[in-house]
Order: sequence, then structure tokens, then C-alpha cells
Amino acid sequence: MNAASRWPVALWLVRHGQSAGNVALEAAHAAGHGRIQLEMRDADVPLSAQGLVQARALGTWFANLPVHQRPEVVLASPYRRARETAEAIRTGGGLAGTSISVCEDERLREREFGVLDRLTASGVAELFPDQAEARRLLGKFYHRPPGGESWCDVILRLRSALDTLSLHHAGKRVLIIGHQVVVLCLRYLLEQLDEAEVLAIDARGDVANCGVTEYRLAADGARLELVRYNFTAPLHETGAAVTSAPDAPVAAR
Repeated sequence: MNAASRWPVALWLVRHGQSAGNVALEAAHAAGHGRIQLEMRDADVPLSAQGLVQARALGTWFANLPVHQRPEVVLASPYRRARETAEAIRTGGGLAGTSISVCEDERLREREFGVLDRLTASGVAELFPDQAEARRLLGKFYHRPPGGESWCDVILRLRSALDTLSLHHAGKRVLIIGHQVVVLCLRYLLEQLDEAEVLAIDARGDVANCGVTEYRLAADGARLELVRYNFTAPLHETGAAVTSAPDAPVAAR
């Protein structure tokens, strides 16, 4: 490795396993409801039973790697579904050592939806038609709902998280457990994409629950190179279902 490199030698970005919120959003869409039925804060939404199976499957996949290839640093969103995913990987032997702990980083949290929280696309159109129109005009990259965040706001905090990564974890193998928007916005930063490029990736399909996006340090040590995106073989190998429900209402994503 280039002695001056500021990057990890390996970086995995993982979306949390299927959550109770993902299941509730699918149910609301299927029933044509405008509001998602969840009686808890977004930060407190746990994994679904299927999400726990997915997280354990991913832990098994990491555990089957040689010890010197497994993650040695774990950073996770403080949201419950991300913490539970990280813990399932840790307890499943997926890390380079049994004493490695999960470090929570609030900059990796889900995008905040403000007044659009818990609403489906139809709910947004009915209750906040002005916001639906503003989002149509601005696009999801720049639209910030009242009390919420745009993708640009998420990118701003992730720039800071990458600075911390380079300061404290250069030369390490790092696993980040977050949310769909976190994976996409980190791709935007790491690969120096523009708005159209990252939105084109998003338009091709949701990030799978427990899908793996992997980077490796380039030979010159100056950048991370994408190895694979939305990799779901770890789930297929154990028979776990692959799910990819959005984290947010379609109108607000």
C-alpha cells in the first residue's frame, strides 16, 4: 500500500436487513393507504424476522472469509435496524476478532423526511401537494421537505464521515452499515459522480436489504475502486430471501 494513502484497504457498504418499516410501507402501498402504520420513531424501527435472517446470512458470508480478509472496523448508523444488522454480523463471527465492537456514527443515519415522514406517495400528494410539486420541479437530489433533508444534506454529513474514515481508519478493512440513501450518497462521493449519474443508479433499482457494495484500494493508493454493487450472493447462498423495499415514500426518495 502507498504509505501516503488515506483510504482503507477494503470498504464494504451494507444496507440494513429488512425492517418492520419496510414491511409496513409495502403493506400501506398494497392497501392504497396514505400513511404508514408504525407507532414508533424511525430511529427505533427494528429488523423484521426476515431482516434478522438476512443479517445472519451476511454474517456467515463474512465469517467464511479468511480472518485477514474480514472487517476489522465496523461503523453503523445509530438507528436500531442498522445496529441489529451490525450485531448479527458480529455475533455470527463475521469480523476479524471477537473483541471488535460496533461504533455508532449519527452521520450514517437515515435521511430525515420532516413533514413527509410516514407518508406514502399518495399520502404526500393528498396532504402536501405543494411538496409533491416542489419535489417534481427540483428533483429528489435537491428537494428538502420542511423539517427534513435533501440528498445534498445527507452528502454534506457523509463528507465529514469520510474525513473521519481517512483520519482514523486508513489502511484498515472497514464495514459500514447504513441505509439505502447512505449507500447511494457514499457512491456519489467515493466515485465522484454527478447528480445524473447517482440518480441513474438509483433508478435502476433499490439497494437490497443486506446487499453488499465493496471497494478495494487502487494500486496507486490514491482512491478506492468499486469491486461490486448490490451484491446479494451471501443471501442466496444460505437461502435467505432477497428484499429491496424502499426506506422512504416513493415521492420523497
